[in-house]
Amino acid sequence: MHKVKDIYKMLDEISPFELQEKWDNSGLIVGNMEDEIDEIYLSLDLDEQLLNEIPNNSLVITHHPLIFSPLKTVNFNSYSTKLLQILIKKDICLISMHTNIDKTHLNKYVCESVLNLTISSQDDFICYSDIDTTFDDFQKTISKKLNLQNPKLVQCSQSIKKIAITTGSGMSLINKIDADCFLTGDIKYHDAMEAKSRGISLIDIGHYESEQHFTSLLIGLLPKNLENQRLQAIITTSKNPFITSGE
Repeated sequence: MHKVKDIYKMLDEISPFELQEKWDNSGLIVGNMEDEIDEIYLSLDLDEQLLNEIPNNSLVITHHPLIFSPLKTVNFNSYSTKLLQILIKKDICLISMHTNIDKTHLNKYVCESVLNLTISSQDDFICYSDIDTTFDDFQKTISKKLNLQNPKLVQCSQSIKKIAITTGSGMSLINKIDADCFLTGDIKYHDAMEAKSRGISLIDIGHYESEQHFTSLLIGLLPKNLENQRLQAIITTSKNPFITSGE
């Protein structure tokens, strides 16, 4: 049998949990370090269907933490408490790697391995790449690689020489962006107005669409470490809560 603490230590060596932001809640969310597990599952998020399919006494490693703020009540009528009930009943442990792995691996992985861009520099959550293309050609290429359906766009210039990318929701970083075009998710109306006033083009690469690559990233980092544990990590897929028109 294998204990949670062994896997936690392995993950901490890959991407130290101490690097997470103060507001984040990465680490062991459900379970005990001494709990013994039979299997490991990787997923961007949790949903009920996914948890119902995962066997008892497993460990799930997600990107997004199930719990961010302290719970005052546990009535099993909200997203987090409903899933918390299933986790506890099935003795499933949960570890989340969020802003720590964003900084150390995920943004770089999506930029290089998914979008085939060369990173020129990195500033915490932001990866930069020097390119030379038109905005229209670039947004079409990005949309195809990330399978984006009608992405939200803000165009401030015809050509692009330098791009910045932050997976997930990165518009709070707009003050730090030094690029012609910023790729991130969850772009709102006033975000678009702010970017336009700064002359920064935007491509909304989606929260789910840009971060779903967490599982393929982590599976590539784990195998050598898992050999001595005789455990197999299994990729599972939580569903995007949004659907496109016509689905």
